Amino acid sequence: MTVRELIEAGATHPGMLEGALASIPGAAFLLGMAHPAGEGGRDPWRRAYTVLVYAATVPGMFSTALVAYALFITRENLLDVSIPVYFAPIVQMLVSLVVMSRNVDFDEVPGFDKIWGLMGLLGVTFTAVLFIQKTSILLIFHGSFTALALLAGVLFFVLRLSARALLGPGSRARP
Repeated sequence: MTVRELIEAGATHPGMLEGALASIPGAAFLLGMAHPAGEGGRDPWRRAYTVLVYAATVPGMFSTALVAYALFITRENLLDVSIPVYFAPIVQMLVSLVVMSRNVDFDEVPGFDKIWGLMGLLGVTFTAVLFIQKTSILLIFHGSFTALALLAGVLFFVLRLSARALLGPGSRARP
C-alpha cells in the first residue's frame, strides 16, 4: 500500500477515520477522570498517557507533514483536499495534548521528550528541504525528486546526529 492509497482510503471512509481520531482525546478525558488529581505522573497512569501521547502525535505529525508537502511542494489547493485526512489529525493532536496536559505533567511521561525532539527535527528538515527545493539547487545538477528525497533523508540524519552531539544522549532539553 502506498501513501497515496492510504490517503485515499481515509478519504473514502471518513467516518471510521473521524471515529478513530475522536477516540484518542476521549480516552485522554476518561483517563483523567479515572485517577485522582495530581496522580497522572505515577504508574500505571503515566504508561497509559505514553500510549495516548504517541497515538495522538504520530498521526498529527504525519498530517502536518502532508499539509506542508501539499501546500509548499506540490502546490495543491487545500480547498480540494479531504478534511478528515489532512486537518482532523492535527486538530485531534492539539485537543488531545491539551486534555492530557490538564491531568499530567509531560515531563513525567516517558518518551515525550523524544516526540518533542522529533517534531522539531521534522520541522527543521522540512524547512531545509523546502529551501533547497525553492532555490532549485538540485535542478542545477540535473537532480530529480528522488535525489531531493535522498538529500532530505541525509539532512534528517545529519541533524539528528548534530542534535545528539550538541545536547547529549540523555538530555531532556527541547529544541
